[in-house]
Formats: sequence, C-alpha cells, structure tokens
Amino acid sequence: MICAGIDAGSRAIKVVLLDSESGGLSAYGVIDQGVEQDALAGRLFDRLLAEEALERGAVGRVVATGYGRDFVPFADTAITEITCHACGVRHVAPDVRTIIEVGGQDSKLIRLDPSGAVRDFAMNDRCAAGTGRFLEVVASRLEVGLDTLGAMAARSGSPAAISSTCVVFAETEIVGLLARGVPGEDIVAGVQQAIARRVTAMAGPSVDEPILLTGGVALVPGMADAMATALGRPVRVVEHPQMTGALGAAILAARQRVDPQAPGAILGQ
Repeated sequence: MICAGIDAGSRAIKVVLLDSESGGLSAYGVIDQGVEQDALAGRLFDRLLAEEALERGAVGRVVATGYGRDFVPFADTAITEITCHACGVRHVAPDVRTIIEVGGQDSKLIRLDPSGAVRDFAMNDRCAAGTGRFLEVVASRLEVGLDTLGAMAARSGSPAAISSTCVVFAETEIVGLLARGVPGEDIVAGVQQAIARRVTAMAGPSVDEPILLTGGVALVPGMADAMATALGRPVRVVEHPQMTGALGAAILAARQRVDPQAPGAILGQ
C-alpha cells in the first residue's frame, strides 16, 4: 500500500510516495510554491502517481505538513513540521541526535532523545537572516543564480564580515561591500557564515552529535561546512535534504493507516 506525505513549505511543495510495506520511496518530487497551493500540490501529487501508474484510490493515507499544511484539501490529516522532519531524518539517519533544518523563510534546531523522540526544539520564523531568504537576497544583489552560490563561496580567499542580524540591514551592508570592491565570492562566503552563526545560536551551550543538516539550504555547497565551523562540531547533510519533511509525513501516514489513533509522534524505528 502506498502512503503519501505533502510538505507545503513557504518556497516549495514537496511530495513523497512511500511503500508502506517495504518502507522505501516509490517516488518523490518538488515544485515551486505559489498562490494556488492546493492546485499545485494536487498536480504534483497526480504527476507522481501517474509516473507510478497509480490512481488516487491506491493511496492509503495522506499526511500534510509545513507552512501550508492546513491548505492541502486531499490530505487526511496535518502534522507539524517539527515532528515530520524529525521522523524523516531519523528514517535515513537512525543515529541522529540534532537536526538543523533551514528552509526558505524559517530555520529550526531539533534535539532528539536516544529513542528518537523530539526532546526540544528552537525555531527562527521571524528573521530572514538565518534562512534561505538571505541567500536569495545576496544572489539578487550579485545578479547570479542561487545554484552558483556554493561554487562562488568555495573560491573565497577572505570571507567578508557580515555583522547585521537583519536581512534588510545586511543588504545595505552588502551594497557597501560591493562599493568598496569586495569580491562577490567573499560576500557569498560571508553570508553563508552569517546564516550559520544565526542558526547555530539556537543551539545554546551544547549540542549532541551526530548533527544532520536538512532543508533546501542544505543543497547549497558549503553550508554544512559553515554550520560545522559555527558549532565547532561535524555536520553532515542528510540524504535528499529537501524531502525529509514530506518523507516523515509519509511515514507517519503509514503508521496512522495501521493504527488510526496513532499520534504524530516519533516511535522507535
């Protein structure tokens, strides 16, 4: 039986189809978010089903998560992204103890106990300085594509110091750096370090290893290294980092199909 997870994020919609018997992914996909979220999510869902030669009736249960989780009309239920990301990451990395999730408009630091349950979490959803939005701003100012930022940062010989903790002021700071002739590579590397400092500040005085980075920003080369430098501990990128929320939602959908009363909680794998 196929179960599905829909992660309606602020920047993208992700869908995972999961074989509930084997626990393996049948299909997954991502599409840019838009004003007609329900239609976009439905089209992506139907496209993946068509690729697998399946009808909607073949899907046993659908769980939605993310920023727009309450606006996916074909979902059977909605579960918070904290729970879904924790479940999805632990599915692919059972030893994980700390999850750093950085998306387009928010970031989260999630701590798990040894059993995989969420112990506590911290979330930044009010300042873009610790999110993918900061990368969008610097890409726009430098007139380059987001997909080039990682390679640019890798060429940096002296990352620029970005001191502003607000994207609005940081953008002004970037304009000043450009006016002084600071290379774009150094500005990008400085922005990566600034994002890492902002996000890892949520960790407090201690963080348990292993530490996994997930979310769309994890796809940018160099971000995991920036996080590791800010924390002083190794950070690795989870497999398919943009899909962990949808994956967790699909896993929880499979559990709820077996037990309709099952809570949206992390159970032992």
